[in-house]
Amino acid sequence: MPKNKKLVLALAIVPQFLLVKLLAKFPEFVETYYSNGLYIYISKALRFTLGWLPFSFGDLVYSMAVVYIIQWIFINRKRVFSDTRQWLIDVFAAISVVYFAFHMFWGLNYYRLPLHENLNLDADYTTEQLVLVTEKLIVKSNKAHLNITKNDTLIVNLPYTKNEILELAPNGYKALKQTFPDLEYYPKSAKKSLFSFPLTYMGFSGYLNPLTNEAQVNSLIPLYKFPTTTTHEMAHQLGYAAENEANFIGCLAAINHRDAYFKYTGYSFALRFCLNEIYRRDICLFEDLIADVNLGVLKNYEETRLFWEAHQNPAEPYFKQFYSGFLKANKQSKGMESYSYVVALLVNYLNEKSL
Repeated sequence: MPKNKKLVLALAIVPQFLLVKLLAKFPEFVETYYSNGLYIYISKALRFTLGWLPFSFGDLVYSMAVVYIIQWIFINRKRVFSDTRQWLIDVFAAISVVYFAFHMFWGLNYYRLPLHENLNLDADYTTEQLVLVTEKLIVKSNKAHLNITKNDTLIVNLPYTKNEILELAPNGYKALKQTFPDLEYYPKSAKKSLFSFPLTYMGFSGYLNPLTNEAQVNSLIPLYKFPTTTTHEMAHQLGYAAENEANFIGCLAAINHRDAYFKYTGYSFALRFCLNEIYRRDICLFEDLIADVNLGVLKNYEETRLFWEAHQNPAEPYFKQFYSGFLKANKQSKGMESYSYVVALLVNYLNEKSL
């Protein structure tokens, strides 16, 4: 590429950055013209193009990009000092292209209207409201658990392979579409990540590739966690970038699924977040409520906890700190804590709805 064109590309990062910051001040505009407009066509086109592939095309692209970057740095290492200006132009030209693609293909969804405003829900809730919803979720989780195991002490083991769960997951969105017509999930593009091993040691269950719109699920996580992780990543595909909103929609998709195992993972997923919030507020109240939860449900929670404990490593906090910084830079001020903010949506929504 000619040097002058590279310079233009490199300098383009500045107006792009300013434009994104400007759009962040107009969430109604982003909601109407991007999230419910242009993005719908972009995301469907990507899923039509790549969804049929049995492997993650995006993971392959990332792998090739890493190899190319390492090779480029090695070849151009001397230019850092001998031709610093042109080296920086090359670097910022590449960053500019990636920055544009990220926001055009998905990233602007971070700046859409908050979901609680779209659903006319309150942003806050009281402890009394939290307890009421938690008690409802305990009843529903216990019932769903007993429906499967017929014994309140047995752990639930899903009878599906992970590939079968990927195939079944969209059915939850088909059911949810009756209540929320905008949540139509088609075509599908959910796959096991080729990076499952490093994802595990980084502490992540999955991710959405923003450049290919493929939902990537860590193939090593416990089977119990696979349905809600899949529906969570599918919510990201539908344009809900905020982690608490993806948790909320993914939870509803599992709860509304016709399959008993999906329903169980959805109810117990929501219950775990509510119990964690009660523990944070009042340990004694937490102890009273958790005593009513079937032992088999608690065993599924324990299964997940032990899995992550077994894969803890000194580098994991740094990966999570980096991702937390990324979330904060994209309008999620609480970083990794944003995942648990799903409780506000659950409480305010489920207080008004019968489970």
